[in-house]
Amino acid sequence: MNSGTPLPDPFDEHSGPVMDDPTQPVVVWSFVGKDEADTELLGSLLARFLPDGAVVCLNGTLGAGKTRLVQALAAALGADRRAVVSPTFTLCHAYDGRRTVHHLDAYRLRDSDEFLALGPEEFLDGTGITVIEWGEKVDEALPRRRWVIAIDVLEQCQRRFTITVPRDRGQLGPDTLRCIAHQWRDEHKHPR
Repeated sequence: MNSGTPLPDPFDEHSGPVMDDPTQPVVVWSFVGKDEADTELLGSLLARFLPDGAVVCLNGTLGAGKTRLVQALAAALGADRRAVVSPTFTLCHAYDGRRTVHHLDAYRLRDSDEFLALGPEEFLDGTGITVIEWGEKVDEALPRRRWVIAIDVLEQCQRRFTITVPRDRGQLGPDTLRCIAHQWRDEHKHPR
């Protein structure tokens, strides 16, 4: 482990809670997950709070933990976590639990046009949760209401998660993100 400057606490003034500026079209929350248990917690909170029809883009380098986050999300919904693997070569997997998780991977795609040629509308407009690894590659083809979770590798198991949701008239995205952030804080103040 790096003996340099310690990472800030996920809820100190440096990383901040949900930043909600009404002049901006998005709401952002950035925090540090200290280990794989925090990735599991985030996955379970997404499973609990994401609305039906949510589209989530996972962006990050190879090995950042995108598939691990999908495993946690799917397992929290009752799917078999062993079945959750990166769909790099098949492009899409579906995991059935209390809600269906559609897991797509845009890594091998050239652009948004190639993605659209695959016919993703049934997932993007469906009632399950759609998660797209490497979503930044097909950004133009995705609905504006999508969530974006950027995962940055800090140290061995530590990750900085930056979640961005669009501001919408019904406030569903920002309100959902606020619920996730508050529950995250509660879990870290009172671990089980």
